[in-house]
Amino acid sequence: MERWIRVISQYRTVPPHDAAIILSRDGPHGPVVHSLNKTAQQRGISADSRVVDVQAIYPDLHVEAADIDGDHALVRRLVHWARRWCPWTAQDVDNGLVLDVTGCAHLFGGKAALLRDICQRFAMQGLTARVAMAPTRGAAQALARYAPAHTVCTTQDLAGRLAPLPVVALRLDMQTARLLDRLGLKTIGALAGVPRAAMMRRFANMKADQNPLILMDRALGKTADPLNAPPDHQTFMARTRLPEPVIDPVPHLKSLADDLCETLAASEQGARQLRFTIYRIDGEYRTVGFATARASRDPAHILRLFDRKLDKIDPGFGFDLLTLEATRTEPLSRVQERLDGKRDASADIAGLLDRLTARLGPDKITWSTWTQSHKPERIEGRMPALQGAPSPAPALMRERPLRILDPAEEVRVIYAVPEGPPSQFRWRRLVYKSVRHTGPERIAPEWWTDRPGTRLRDYYKVEVQDGRRFWLYREGVVHDGRGGEPRWFLHGFFA
Repeated sequence: MERWIRVISQYRTVPPHDAAIILSRDGPHGPVVHSLNKTAQQRGISADSRVVDVQAIYPDLHVEAADIDGDHALVRRLVHWARRWCPWTAQDVDNGLVLDVTGCAHLFGGKAALLRDICQRFAMQGLTARVAMAPTRGAAQALARYAPAHTVCTTQDLAGRLAPLPVVALRLDMQTARLLDRLGLKTIGALAGVPRAAMMRRFANMKADQNPLILMDRALGKTADPLNAPPDHQTFMARTRLPEPVIDPVPHLKSLADDLCETLAASEQGARQLRFTIYRIDGEYRTVGFATARASRDPAHILRLFDRKLDKIDPGFGFDLLTLEATRTEPLSRVQERLDGKRDASADIAGLLDRLTARLGPDKITWSTWTQSHKPERIEGRMPALQGAPSPAPALMRERPLRILDPAEEVRVIYAVPEGPPSQFRWRRLVYKSVRHTGPERIAPEWWTDRPGTRLRDYYKVEVQDGRRFWLYREGVVHDGRGGEPRWFLHGFFA
């Protein structure tokens, strides 16, 4: 919720602070509550409730769509940012953070002081953090969400601290939590007091990450629950510091490209996206970025991508620092050159795409992309060449015209027989008489995409007197209840 407010305030007015705001996401039976502010919480609204049910009770609710991908991206950045406190950090299943601070708390003045520092650092970023410290991962997760703020739990009082917490603190799914509630097991202490043999028979077929007894054992330290921390993000950058400001960056590009490619080669990585930056003496900086069709660490190829790109950089009164960074990399193993002395044709094509894209722009060099659809105009799309490889056309496209008009152009048709093929048609002020035809090929509306009332199409391949072949379709049939008389359109041309 706090991230949403910070983002939304940049381009429109934020609702009043006393307004009840909820963020919704798609659920199995319609939108459900994903997040809510304090005002909505005070009204008794809870997460995962259906939005329509909540709005029926509180019509003045302010409902917005949640940015799930944005939330995940923020947490992924915070995972690495939180390593200022310890080397082992990971993302929790509920967009939280788990930190293994074993042997690190004394560096910040003790456990309580560490928790205070964590809250203060998050508050400086406009985020509210609920923190707790416990001997096990499961206990810390439960105490952070359901215990008083800044709870510090030791091994001796672990069972006592967890006993009064609700069973949902064990990260149970809603179905298991409702089952335990019907059995009268509302707290972790009540669950621990039940004979274990009977409970194990009931939950024997459940997965380990959903079995309440296994989750309780992990929280109490009876079963290992290791933290799988993601590796640190590796930065590939070459930099050059100059003793005095200069205006022209070109003489320094070769050394930057060589240094960067050596670093990439040592890690068996190749650059897919590059960013060149100059830092001016007036405190400003200017950047130039470009991408490659496939991973590369060839200095000569990288230098060719700078052709006519640096002319757009304003050096100001000069700059004294230059950096070349690979912002996106892919694994690229060391390979031996061909023994026959021939060049790799795929590498030449990738290099050509890189140079054309760098010179003309990413929107000018594109591939065809294909989508499963009944409508011919929806099948083919365009994608920048550097964002992926071309895919083969569907088999159906072999029966389609080489050129399709988008949108199709309406024509006037004279029938030989009712609801049959056209004997002649008028298009762009010229009359064409048909010699032969094939069809019809009926294409029904896509009910999951098209609006209600969309009419079906009957396609015909029509050859006219001068040998040209057209692709026409009739939209609708007589008395179909979806409009007036059928209309005819010219949609494409065959070779």
